[in-house]
Order: sequence, then C-alpha cells, then structure tokens
Amino acid sequence: MSSLRQSYYNLFSKIYDHIIALHSHDLQGRLRGALADRTGLKAGDVAVDLCTGTGSVPPFLAEKVGGDGLVIGLDFSSGMLQKAAAKIRKRDIKNIVLIQAEAQHLPFKDRSISAVTCSHAFYELKGDVREKTIMEIKRVCRHGGRFCMMEHEVPRKKFIKFLFYIRMVVAGNLGSKALLRQEASFFRSHFSEVKKEILPGGNTKVISGVIR
Repeated sequence: MSSLRQSYYNLFSKIYDHIIALHSHDLQGRLRGALADRTGLKAGDVAVDLCTGTGSVPPFLAEKVGGDGLVIGLDFSSGMLQKAAAKIRKRDIKNIVLIQAEAQHLPFKDRSISAVTCSHAFYELKGDVREKTIMEIKRVCRHGGRFCMMEHEVPRKKFIKFLFYIRMVVAGNLGSKALLRQEASFFRSHFSEVKKEILPGGNTKVISGVIR
C-alpha cells in the first residue's frame, strides 16, 4: 500500500468519526450494533474487523464474543489505529487487540476466524485489492462463518451523491461505481445466503454472506 494513501488516512482519522456520523445519522452507534447482530458471533468466538479505522465496531463485537472470545481490529493506517487504541483504553475493553496490516494480506491461519466485518471501507478498496481481500476472508474464515459489510447507501439527492463519489475519487477508487451497480452478483459469486438490508434511517446498508 502506498505511503501517500497511508498519509491520507492518517490525516483523515482526525475527522473520520464526524464524517461517518453525519452521513449515517448514527450518533449513538446503533448501526454498528446492528452490524454486530448480523455476524452470528457467540461467546468464545474470534472476530476480525477489517479496515477498523478509529475502532467504532470492535466494542460491539466484543460484547458478542464475551471475555473468552477475541476481537481483532485491523487497519493499515497508524493514525486510525491510534484513535482506535484511545477508544479501547477509555472503555477498558480487555478482549480487543489492534493490528497494523493490509486487508489483502491477513496475518491469520486458515479457518481460524469465526466472522469478519468491514464498516464504511470496502468500497474504497481498489479492484485488485478488493478481490484479494475477499479471497483472504474466505481463507481465514471458518466454514459457516459470516462476512458482514456495512456501507453508505448511494444517496438520492444529487449534491450528496456527488460528495459520495468524490469520496471514492479521493480514495483513489473510481472502479467502485461499477461495483455498486453489480454488488448483488459480486457478493453471491463469493458467498452463500447473501442478504442486503437497508438499516433504519435509509442511509446505511448491511450486506452479509456465509463462507462456503
């Protein structure tokens, strides 16, 4: 991953939470809770949150796996991970660890993970990186485990839609516009029992699938 891209996300980490909350209207984190609810995680499981950013999702996953389980937040940006670490320390959550790594090169053994999540980041992965990431998810996840992705629904208002695609351009991934038109077939080609849900508020969706 380029140092320029890392530098962008290190800088973006300072305002990331505010941007996501304003777009999704999720000031209390209820949508992250909804994402965790769809993972099928239970006590003692091991979960990974890819592109964890400032660590908003791992606390909800930690509640699912309990004290005997483990949640791993993974991101390639040191700036994002610093923000995430501060959140975890403040809440004194013991069963979350943070790892700096790239999503397309997961440092985990085959079939060692119970579920994988990714919140507001999957569409920012470029085409080849996205494909490699999917293959890595399928490698590390146990059969029957789930991949659950949360993302903004494409806005209907023209100006907000323009800003949505500007985000893709800044992230260096124009190819995601094509994926958005074919997301159902894309996920069904990799997972079974694929389900798309529009969460309350209408600005956010969850797509989940089972590892074959």
